[in-house]
Amino acid sequence: MRGGAAGLGAKRFWPREELALRLAALRAERPVEVVLANGCFDLLHVGHLRYLAGARALGDLLVVALNTDESVRALKGEGRPLVPLEERAELLLGLEVVDAVTSFSERDLGNTLRALLPAVHAKGTDYRADTVPEAALDRALGIRVAITGDAKDHATSELVARLGRSSAP
Repeated sequence: MRGGAAGLGAKRFWPREELALRLAALRAERPVEVVLANGCFDLLHVGHLRYLAGARALGDLLVVALNTDESVRALKGEGRPLVPLEERAELLLGLEVVDAVTSFSERDLGNTLRALLPAVHAKGTDYRADTVPEAALDRALGIRVAITGDAKDHATSELVARLGRSSAP
């Protein structure tokens, strides 16, 4: 099918529970393969785009689950995120490959996987199928894990460090 956001309506930033209901209704109408990707996406870079493009190629709809600002801080430290949640969502929605965005505040993606029940859980190349934190849950829910994107040669943390060095006197 590869029909994009058709059936979801306009591309938008959805509350997780509302998106889960919409996806369930869409699946009741016709078969649809939802791919779920996740991350902080604090400063978009080419590695993010390649990961998301690879993920989108795996199904009919690409949903991106964004870490909330609080969970980014817990993962990356004070001073992060550099870009607030709503703006990160808007940037992702501006990418042709992204069909919908939601957010999660938990330390892992378990509640989001249970709610959205994607066909595919896409992770970047910094993982292997056996190192994905939610791999056991994915198996239990019948979700296929796929590793996509290019080699992990790009990172927001590296960009931030380079910016800090370039602005030093």
